[in-house]
Amino acid sequence: MKNILLIATGGTIASKDNGNGLTPSIDVNILLDYIPVIRQKCHVTGISLMNIDSSNMDTSHISSISECIMNNYNDYDGFVITHGTDTCAYTAAALSYQLINLSKPVILTGSQLPIDVEKTDAVMNLTNAFIYSCEDISGVFLAFSEKLIKGTCAKKIKTKSFDAFESINFPCIATIRNNIVEYNINTFENIMTSGNGFHIKTDMCTDIAVITLFPGMNYNIFDYLNSSCRGVIIEGFGIGGMPDNITEHIHRLTTNGICVVITTQCLYEGVNWEIYEVGRNLTKENVINGKSMTIENLTMKLMWSLAHYKNITDIKNFMEKEL
Repeated sequence: MKNILLIATGGTIASKDNGNGLTPSIDVNILLDYIPVIRQKCHVTGISLMNIDSSNMDTSHISSISECIMNNYNDYDGFVITHGTDTCAYTAAALSYQLINLSKPVILTGSQLPIDVEKTDAVMNLTNAFIYSCEDISGVFLAFSEKLIKGTCAKKIKTKSFDAFESINFPCIATIRNNIVEYNINTFENIMTSGNGFHIKTDMCTDIAVITLFPGMNYNIFDYLNSSCRGVIIEGFGIGGMPDNITEHIHRLTTNGICVVITTQCLYEGVNWEIYEVGRNLTKENVINGKSMTIENLTMKLMWSLAHYKNITDIKNFMEKEL
């Protein structure tokens, strides 16, 4: 049987109501007590790395998760991470870049209800995460409501329902039916490979901003960003359209060496600047095409690339290359 490490970080799955609302307080070994059947499939060890609400998750916490995997990498065949659902997609995306040459499965999961309440989804999600972790796959994934989703494509789209996550602009990797894994795609590729074996790069640049455009917006905010940020993600309209009067502000940002990523407020089908004149005007600027990536993925990818590449050309090339 395979050796799997459970890394607990808190979240709803490990929460109890202590009189002031739900707060993470359940130990990792108690989590494992709720899924005794999984010990028939693999050898399990648990670590309580942190016990926080995922709203408090930041880049230092994410780096700690990567470091925990690095420190235990040679001793285990796969890793399961319990995590709060609200920022789980951000962590999944960040780990996809921080874990270099990953050749084992890293499966994040969580739940909409605590594991000790009636009719919780936590037992199913945690059990499925362990089943997926025993598969011969590699990479960072999110396991939720029977589905396995690539870490860079996961997005939480519902606040209460058990099917809270979807895979955006990429097929769901697999589903579990009657404890059997059924794959939807056949290949797994990782572009972040080299001859150095598994290692981590956890530096993240937090000097970025995410701006959502709206009609009548005051673009003077970009003057502030010009003096305070190294990167800006702009969520444009539809297929990536930008108002004519924002172009000069974007030009000032790029001229000042600030990386500007243009994406769309729509979930599906991504950006195409060639259709409308307002979009074609962007091609004259040195901006980055967010393509069909989620905002969670773009945010973590930009933070990681700004910390590891020195010039805009290298950052642009990395950002526009999809895993």
